Amino acid sequence: MTIYVDFEPVGRRGECPEDSSLLDCARELGVELVNICGGVGSCGRCIVQVLGGDVSPITESERASLTADDLADGYRLACEAYPRGDCKLRVPPGSLTTPQRTQVEGEENLVEPDPAVARYEVRLSPPSLEMADQAGDLRDDELRLRGALRDAHTLSLDGVDVDVLRDLSPTLRDNDWHVSVAVRDGVIASVSAPSAPLLGLSVDLGTTKIAGYLVDLESGETLAAAGRMNPQIAYGEDVVARIARVNRSAEEARRLQGLVVDALNALSVDLCEKVGASPDDIVEAVVVGNTAMHHLFLRLPVRQLALAPYVPAVSRALDVRARAAGLDIAPGGTVHLLPNVAGYVGADHVAMLLATGMADASGTVLALDIGTNTEVCLMHGGRLVTTSVASGPAFEGAHIKHGMRAARGAIEYLRLTNGTGSPEVTYQTIEDAPPVGLCGSGILDALAQLYQIGIVGADGRMVEGPGVRGADGTREFVLVGEEERDGESAITLTQKDVRQLQLAKGAMRAGIHLLLKEEGLDEAAIDQVIIAGAFGTYIDVQSAITIGMLPDLPLDRFRQVGNAAGIGAKMALLSREKRHEAQEIARRATYLELSTAPAFKRAFARATYLGRR
Repeated sequence: MTIYVDFEPVGRRGECPEDSSLLDCARELGVELVNICGGVGSCGRCIVQVLGGDVSPITESERASLTADDLADGYRLACEAYPRGDCKLRVPPGSLTTPQRTQVEGEENLVEPDPAVARYEVRLSPPSLEMADQAGDLRDDELRLRGALRDAHTLSLDGVDVDVLRDLSPTLRDNDWHVSVAVRDGVIASVSAPSAPLLGLSVDLGTTKIAGYLVDLESGETLAAAGRMNPQIAYGEDVVARIARVNRSAEEARRLQGLVVDALNALSVDLCEKVGASPDDIVEAVVVGNTAMHHLFLRLPVRQLALAPYVPAVSRALDVRARAAGLDIAPGGTVHLLPNVAGYVGADHVAMLLATGMADASGTVLALDIGTNTEVCLMHGGRLVTTSVASGPAFEGAHIKHGMRAARGAIEYLRLTNGTGSPEVTYQTIEDAPPVGLCGSGILDALAQLYQIGIVGADGRMVEGPGVRGADGTREFVLVGEEERDGESAITLTQKDVRQLQLAKGAMRAGIHLLLKEEGLDEAAIDQVIIAGAFGTYIDVQSAITIGMLPDLPLDRFRQVGNAAGIGAKMALLSREKRHEAQEIARRATYLELSTAPAFKRAFARATYLGRR
């Protein structure tokens, strides 16, 4: 039986594969629903409303995640509901992984271009049957090119990539035997028209977002930058869910790798179109990501990353032929991947340390790249100590009742003022659109403000007061009421939300505490705190200090650097010396595994309390 499913208001309608859940149908039709748990029914985020048609009976997971009123109104979890016939669905805004603000900007560091690929311009004498010509008139095209490079540039080649050979003959003739040759480590990466640019692509391959930069390898200029969502989100919002998915079968591993590769190829096309270039002009790429994303991209085994002692398949820097990774760039192009440090500290952290100059910093410097996993590094006395804490996705809007990513309509800035009645709420949304939910910076502000006015205590307990109401047997504070949303449900911060935020900030602060303890330091010794990443760019540092997520230090000691991992990848793209520096950073970094640290549980419990400390 053929079943058609209609997703509104996104306007996608199509055939649903047999025995597929509504979540699987959504994936097939390109409707990306939030599913943090990877579609196993535990996160309760892939909510859809059945407007018409027949679906499978309500499950126990749905009864646990949705209220009786929600179920009566037709709301279901897409991963738990299966169509039994044609049906029409409404997708609430909070269920969509909408295109969001992606962070590509970061503090730029000037780098003298010295890329791994060099360009040589040559003119070749064409083959000829004339007997008067010198010997060698009938040499093959590859040998003729090698000879021209040797004569004009004293360049001896180790070989020519077979993919380059496939286009060599027409390229030489189309350009009247005058071409530009890109050479990497004695191997020709591309042969093109002399007017073609020599381009590189650097990528920060994040769990949630992908940031890409198109760079002129000769001038060092960034020609274009863009970001997009990581499409693997459709199969789980955290790396643990994706690892579990990949472990099911080789087919799943190929599927998840294919999603990322397709996204990178589409990104390179978009970037090249901005400057009138072609992906074939990209001769070198640098990709950084956490260890799991690194392994998923290369389709390396990941099962061991989820099992103690969390050992990577490989940590050293790698050079991989682009075609082997599936990237559609120059025929002989190469992808360079910076080294990983440990199972949960990857090349993106190394790139961040490279971009911020952390390894050469004086004094005591703390660096954080805040995300689902927060990497923390302490530099003191020439020693780099690093760790990763499972801060969870709460600060990215996950597991928060009205949380969302930084998309249009997300509240990104919020303040409360005490009045004679309920506290007055003022807020700012992304693109000044009507409020839809709370993104990370807005969530952080809301908790800090509620703590400051006494609605939430140091232990995280929400007390009765103006603006507080009962909901599902607990309490929540109304930030945007139903009347302001034309009858739509209110946007609130719940008691459960507060607990999630306590866990996230507690893990982060405990990691900071134990790194300092490892070096025999206290927080007052920190001369500078570097905050990297998209979330770190937009947070109000004062709010983070207020709830105790960050140490109580003067604001002038904090430095928000944007997407430092992306900038570090770009530096490694442009400079062989920076690649060597990245390898040295990875070699110097001492990894502290917190799961085996006896003091972690105690430090974590203490750090969950709110307030300056």
